[in-house]
Amino acid sequence: MRLEIMRRSDIALRAVRLLHREAATLRAAEIAARLESTAQFIPQVLTPLVKAGWIASEPGPRGGYRLTIEPSRRSILELVELIEGPTDNGVCVLRAGPCASDARCSLHDAWSAGRDALLRRLADEPVSPVPKKRSRKMTASSVKERNR
Repeated sequence: MRLEIMRRSDIALRAVRLLHREAATLRAAEIAARLESTAQFIPQVLTPLVKAGWIASEPGPRGGYRLTIEPSRRSILELVELIEGPTDNGVCVLRAGPCASDARCSLHDAWSAGRDALLRRLADEPVSPVPKKRSRKMTASSVKERNR
């Protein structure tokens, strides 16, 4: 049994988060260095995101990649499916094809429920979460200041 995400998806997720944090255009070599990858691999990973409009690719010596979407509004599942394709291909976990409705495999119900829970979690998780606001400790002086 294999439940795994390809290295491409990991690099793509980290690249989107990096571009979001930096809010700048970064060259493939710089992204590669920061993500411990290679400058040749980065374009292969980011091409689906460029085609989908998540990232802009600017050619030339001053070019590079920049983020064009708000990552807190996109899910990890969306990113994974852009990189790897559909996550639910209908193939049975035990058989080479789909489970027939009249002859389901012994793991069908449990596997379907587990897969659905995982996909929901990935769909609910933003690519780059909105930073939480710092909680301010209320002191007597800050309460007085706020009430003025």
